[in-house]
Amino acid sequence: MPDKYFGFSDEEYAQRLASTRQAMEAAGVELLIISDPSNMAWLTGYDGWSFYVHQAVLVSLDQLPIWYGREMDANGARCTVYMNDDHILSYPDPYVQSTERHPMDHLSTVIENYGWGNKSIGVEMDNYYFSAACYQSLIKNLPNANFKDVTNLVNWQKAIKSEQEITYMRRAARLVEKMHARTFELAEVGRRKNELAAEIYKTGLDGTEEFGGDYPAIVPLMPTGKEASAPHLTWDDRRLREGEGTFFELSGCYKRYHCPMSRTIFLGKPNDAWLNAEQALQEGLVAGLEKAKPGNMTEDVAGALFGTFAKYGIQKDSRCGYSVGLSYPPDWGEHTLSLRAGDKTVLKPGMTFHFMPGLWFDDWGIEITETVLITETGSECLANVERKLFVKD
Repeated sequence: MPDKYFGFSDEEYAQRLASTRQAMEAAGVELLIISDPSNMAWLTGYDGWSFYVHQAVLVSLDQLPIWYGREMDANGARCTVYMNDDHILSYPDPYVQSTERHPMDHLSTVIENYGWGNKSIGVEMDNYYFSAACYQSLIKNLPNANFKDVTNLVNWQKAIKSEQEITYMRRAARLVEKMHARTFELAEVGRRKNELAAEIYKTGLDGTEEFGGDYPAIVPLMPTGKEASAPHLTWDDRRLREGEGTFFELSGCYKRYHCPMSRTIFLGKPNDAWLNAEQALQEGLVAGLEKAKPGNMTEDVAGALFGTFAKYGIQKDSRCGYSVGLSYPPDWGEHTLSLRAGDKTVLKPGMTFHFMPGLWFDDWGIEITETVLITETGSECLANVERKLFVKD
């Protein structure tokens, strides 16, 4: 057996496979083609930066999963997955980024050889890693199969974290605490933003004396001034200036498990609009966290936040949070529950989400966020960074 990177037991993988098969049967699916690397890792333990080429995990109802990928990546699978070599299959390199053949052509032959060519096959249609060309190839080469869209079927099995997964997220929390502390230490008028980004990465990867860090699925988001009116800008080599605020949406990452958190730094003296927004965020987070407990729904958390905002004359109707955990680029979200009106997902112990109530105005923005664990009696914020607007005169 390989020295598994994630360190989960075979029993935990068996439980994950069992829950996935229950969901497959409920969906009327006999075979899954899983292409999301987060789901591939969760089901098999596979870890590698190979998701830029086509790869998959096949999940049937009667045998262990099969890892399928580029031939040169098969040894990476042997180093990481819990299955033996019989469950590691690959396609030759001439299929890589070819205009004449597609890896799914080869996979179709594998599926036929296993006797699955006439099965009901689930694919992750709305997925970063499963392209239109993938689907066209499968349709063409498996004419007797019945294809079904099972986007997020596996994602939902990941919603409740095991104790070991929560341990990994707590370690990611320790990393993001250090990242924010280092950011506040170095942020000053005249500092180039790329220098801050470099220190953020270094701090997160250096880790602690007990453990090191992994690369996060999203790069540091750190827009300044007017650019902070948009939530997803990164950095450049310009220098920080007095009288401007920068929010830092960062995540510690340990063995691919994330703990994102945002804090905002203002250089100079913030005006009343900034202080009003800070107060609204602080009170809104408290109100939302009071609703974050087993039995309540995700929309209850959002409603409490938005109700608080309304008292401050702030209207916000976009979602304010989402499930997080194990992930690969380009996103640390799990694409399942969302904190917003109309989402009636019932909160259960072991669920983890990024409570993300950012405020983006016409020419500035502020973020104060938390990663939250639902406990048996309520909720817990995994990272401990003072919940406020950080000001440096």
